[in-house]
Amino acid sequence: MKLNIYQIDAFGDKLFSGNPAAVIPLDKWLDTYLMQQIALENNLSETVFIVKSDKPEYDFEIRWFTPGLEINLCGHATLAAAFVLFNILNFDKTTISFSSMSGILKVHKEDDLICLDFPSWKPERLDIYPDELSAILGGVEIVGVYKYRDLLVELMDENAVRKCDPDFSLMRKHIDMMIITAPGKSVDFVSRFFAPGAGIDEDPVTGSAHSQLIPFWSEKLGKNQLHALQLSKRGGELWCEQKGERVIMKGKGVYYMKGEISI
Repeated sequence: MKLNIYQIDAFGDKLFSGNPAAVIPLDKWLDTYLMQQIALENNLSETVFIVKSDKPEYDFEIRWFTPGLEINLCGHATLAAAFVLFNILNFDKTTISFSSMSGILKVHKEDDLICLDFPSWKPERLDIYPDELSAILGGVEIVGVYKYRDLLVELMDENAVRKCDPDFSLMRKHIDMMIITAPGKSVDFVSRFFAPGAGIDEDPVTGSAHSQLIPFWSEKLGKNQLHALQLSKRGGELWCEQKGERVIMKGKGVYYMKGEISI
């Protein structure tokens, strides 16, 4: 069996920026174990598989795999899948509807941006959290701790987020996935995302984390339109909107590679 594979740098405006994702279109679903093995072999933060739907409610089914496990939502790989459909496979509608573990996700183009319509996951403040949290983050001062799917830790400022040097060995013992965030200097907010429980110490750009970050900062800053940076080494830029029970994330994609998998 041979499968086409595409690699896209998502939430970046030039090669080697943003977050690389592998996109594999399928005629029908493979065995879950095999898809997980392919994701492990690719060794990217996400490999996304899509299957064309025969139902009128949505266009494709979509599933996301890290090297370690299948997850319930991924922004950058969804953007990468949409990029491949719009720009390489000549999908002829203006909006793509994906059926996923997190419900129906709609994606459309807006000039050179790809726009993701995702669920809004407002994190709630925690009074109790791991005593080791400050040590895990290298002794930084913590402003507040919140959670929806992932632990969200607010730090003092952009510099604290940028210079944070986590102890990943300690993090693996206590926390699977964690966001750190603070107000930005030239943007509304900045963040970084760590997911040692999913086999990724630091993810370059994380759309699903922004499902929590957008409602968090929208309420905190009193505004619905937000501009964000994820401060990984590769870096990523997102234009965001809080829209009721949904969030909108906009970003660019860059085509890096097409290949063929032989199984």
